[in-house]
Amino acid sequence: MLRLFIGDAVPEADLRSLVQRSYATFAAKEVIPVKRFGELFIAELFHGPTLAFKDVALQFLGNMFEYILSKTGDTLNIIGATSGDTGSAAIHGVRGKSGIHIFIMYPDGRVSPLQERQMATVPDANVHCIAINGTFDDGQRVLKEIFNDMPFKRSRHLGAVNSVNWARVLAQVVYYFWAAFRAIDETGAEQVQVAVPTGNFGDIFAGYIAKKMGAPIKRLILATNENDILSRFFNTGEYSRGKVSPTLSPSMDIQVASNFERYLYYRVGCDSARVRELMTAFAKEGCIRLPGKDEDFAAGRGDTAATLAAIKDFYGKYGYILDPHTAVGVSVAQSLPLQGVPTICLSTAHPAKFSGAITQALGSDLAKHPALEALKSLELRRVKLEPQRDVIEHYVDEQLALS
Repeated sequence: MLRLFIGDAVPEADLRSLVQRSYATFAAKEVIPVKRFGELFIAELFHGPTLAFKDVALQFLGNMFEYILSKTGDTLNIIGATSGDTGSAAIHGVRGKSGIHIFIMYPDGRVSPLQERQMATVPDANVHCIAINGTFDDGQRVLKEIFNDMPFKRSRHLGAVNSVNWARVLAQVVYYFWAAFRAIDETGAEQVQVAVPTGNFGDIFAGYIAKKMGAPIKRLILATNENDILSRFFNTGEYSRGKVSPTLSPSMDIQVASNFERYLYYRVGCDSARVRELMTAFAKEGCIRLPGKDEDFAAGRGDTAATLAAIKDFYGKYGYILDPHTAVGVSVAQSLPLQGVPTICLSTAHPAKFSGAITQALGSDLAKHPALEALKSLELRRVKLEPQRDVIEHYVDEQLALS
């Protein structure tokens, strides 16, 4: 799958080695187990080192970065913004790697304690954690401002690991084919539908690309929590920014989806000028409207009550614990018609990362993982800063001067 996009840029033996080394870090032999529960299949994307789906892309990306830098002799300074899982997966993808520094911004107090510990307890000197006084959207805004500061970007050798990096999306495309084939093998069906909990539109955009490539996917089910800008768009045609509401599924607490521009490009007939026009209007007015409906998507909202109900119901039926993000996807999938094809729900994180939600749903913290328990006694390494471009750029320069 990767070869279709990479071409001859990386020799066959090297690419195969990079892939094998990247997924050797996963605890499951098949990397992504696909398990059946009644009418639903659960694709477990959380068997990597940080127990989240972002590892699928970022273990590969970290190794690819190091490989390219070893050939060019260059350095790379990564800046990212995270609502929870991207940061830790990115950090674990590049920690200790030669020629790389990583700076991750996350909203102070708006990620789970374990998510923060997965980032801010990593001792490697090339890792820098920034707790910003704001929301994820503030971090994403600063990130884009920094990358639009072309002199700073070029002189500091900046790179991205957020899903604005195409390689992130590319690595995620692969598991849509994998999961679809596993469900088809078991059921004999010709197509599937895939439910994806999403806030930033990166994961489901990978599914959209897979579908356009010919993956046997009848439709994609977009599932949001109370921060429902995306589900509202696909149901009404209006993309309008609201206030970020903290929920039990913090990685989806986003109101401005950075990959939405990529989808718009296809939606408006690959007209880049039209995309720029729409995004300029959105930046000014906080709202844009597009006529028509995209039949590739169904969409719904799984609020806090639905999330807790899905965790409780699934555990009662199958003895299986859903993390709150996956529960959003399951609740929305179960609220929609089955379409006569198997339904795959992407499970994006291990439930032990969200003990508060599990306790609230099941009455006690039944989800544990030894890797997470070991983090609880470690000291945090972080700095608290305001989400302003000049403040973050100054901090980056300070740290690079010390290295």
